[in-house]
Amino acid sequence: MKSCHKTCGKFGVIGMGVKDRRVVKSQEAIKKALIELMSEKDFDHITIQDISDQANVGRRTIYHHYMDKFDLLDKLIEEHIHELRALCESASELSFEEGNLIWFEYFEKNYTFFSTLLTKKGAPLFRGHFLKFVMEELEGEVDVTKGINQGLSKELLLRFFAAAIVEIIEAWFTSELHEPTHVVAEQVGSLLDRNLTII
Repeated sequence: MKSCHKTCGKFGVIGMGVKDRRVVKSQEAIKKALIELMSEKDFDHITIQDISDQANVGRRTIYHHYMDKFDLLDKLIEEHIHELRALCESASELSFEEGNLIWFEYFEKNYTFFSTLLTKKGAPLFRGHFLKFVMEELEGEVDVTKGINQGLSKELLLRFFAAAIVEIIEAWFTSELHEPTHVVAEQVGSLLDRNLTII
């Protein structure tokens, strides 16, 4: 997705640019602090003061951007789901095998976030969001009116493959899979290409 930017005069743009950079810097520090803390302890035990200390920002700064720690986690999850959705849109003409390689590259780039939220206690919310997202992305690819999946329940089929994908990604993050990343991505994609009828 492309964003549009309108200039509003020389001084306005400079002023907003400085402000935007400060806002972005603060938000990035806050989000990074939350993930670091979640890698150490359960989300339930993390306080706003913990996040404030870890991010080296004031509590007021956190409350300026987020209602509470739950709102912060929700927005962080939404950002990554949004990025993954954009990747899916850009790879819509590719095979599952090719698209999976792009996904795993994104997982590697954001390893700390995904490994923390998929493998640590305290963030079951993310797994639910992620599972729902995968089902939504697969929905347009499933055809139960013909081919090998004819007559099957579409809901059941979506849940089956989405749950399998999430489980494999979790196993990859916890190093339970010993194959190289590109092999995991390619083989999962190959299974999807083989079992789902592209519309």
